[in-house]
Amino acid sequence: MPSSRPAERRSRATALALAFAGAALLGTLGCQAPATESAPPLPAARATSATPGTETKPTPKTPPKAQTKDQRQPRGQAQGKGKLGIADGAVPEGTTVFDDKVPAVGKLDPALLEALREAAGDAEQDGVEFVVNSGWRSTAYQNQLLREAIEKYGSEAEARRWVATPEKSQHVSGDAVDLGPAKATMWLAEHGADYGLCQIYDNEPWHYELRPDADDRGCPARYDDPTEDPRMN
Repeated sequence: MPSSRPAERRSRATALALAFAGAALLGTLGCQAPATESAPPLPAARATSATPGTETKPTPKTPPKAQTKDQRQPRGQAQGKGKLGIADGAVPEGTTVFDDKVPAVGKLDPALLEALREAAGDAEQDGVEFVVNSGWRSTAYQNQLLREAIEKYGSEAEARRWVATPEKSQHVSGDAVDLGPAKATMWLAEHGADYGLCQIYDNEPWHYELRPDADDRGCPARYDDPTEDPRMN
């Protein structure tokens, strides 16, 4: 019979080879580095209604429209109280002695208006402008101003120091004008008599009337206030 040793040797060699292979595999696994910690999750993005990549800007406010001269509140006319308007003698801001279309100017006595315009033309050469704050007034407007003055000063006697009755008012007759600014009244204090334009009351340096002979004799003495004026009594 043939010997069985060679077969045994082959079986033994195969077993040894498998043993060495298993040992090598275990050694390889034992030398691997431990697993690293996973990175913490990123924070969730904040919710927004804007489109990604765009910046939300506030809606700009629409600027108010500029008012024209006719839209501005007339002097002496309070807003929201149903006051009388330009047709009764209220004066738009910035009115001059050359604004014929404004009744407060256009309805002044022609001789007074001529003197005012002559003086205003000469004053302009000195850099001074005449602004009309009040001129001709209707009877209704004068009555309104008198009522407001009584309410403001507490009595008719005190109010009459500033506002005449419609029957006596030189504004209602078109014979008086209230001028500004201060540079204009200062100019008239020095030159007004040359044009017959005179301040009448100490308490109203803006109130001017025509005295045609003032260029020869000078302006008459002023009253402290309208209550001393014989014309007002």
